[in-house]
Amino acid sequence: MDPARARKLGERIAQIVAEMLERRIKDPRLGFVTVTEARVTGDLREAKVFYTVYGTAQEHAETAAALASATGLIRSEVGRQTGLRHTPSVAFELDTVPDNARNIEDLVARARAADAALAAARAGAEPAGDPDPYKVPAETAPDGSGAGGGAREPGAGLPRSSTDGLGGIPADRHRGAGYSRS
Repeated sequence: MDPARARKLGERIAQIVAEMLERRIKDPRLGFVTVTEARVTGDLREAKVFYTVYGTAQEHAETAAALASATGLIRSEVGRQTGLRHTPSVAFELDTVPDNARNIEDLVARARAADAALAAARAGAEPAGDPDPYKVPAETAPDGSGAGGGAREPGAGLPRSSTDGLGGIPADRHRGAGYSRS
C-alpha cells in the first residue's frame, strides 16, 4: 500500500487515542500518559501506538494494564472515526525515546567533563622537545651566510644555473639529455 497513507492514518490514530485517553477513558490506574506516535503497517491492518508515562515503574505497569483493558473501546472508536472497511488492531508500546535521549545527554555531559579535565591538565604543559623542530639553526644555514631559520625553498643550496625552477630538477635531466634528434 501507499506509505504516505499509512503515515497519515498513523497520525490520525495518534490524535484519536490521545483524545480518548484525555476525555473518555476514566480508569484510575491510568497515569499521566502522552501519546508520542502511532505507526500503521503498510496493509493498514495493525497500528502500534507509542506512549510515555510520567512516574515510577509501578505507575508504568498500572498504566500499561489500563491501556490493555481499554484497547477494545479505543479500537472501536478508531474504526468509527476513520471510516475504514477494516479497523486496524491497536497495540500499545512504551516509547523508549525519552530514556535514550536522557542517556545520550548523560554521555555528552561526561564527555564535556572529560574535555574540561584534559584542558585543565594541558594548561601548564610545554612540548617535550624543541618548540619548533623544523627551525634551522643559524650555524647550519645551507647558503653559508650564517643566517638560518625559515622554510627552505626547493633547490635551495644549488647553483641557480643548474635548475630551471621545476622543484630542484637539474636542467639537463628533464630535457632528455643524452638523446640526439638526428
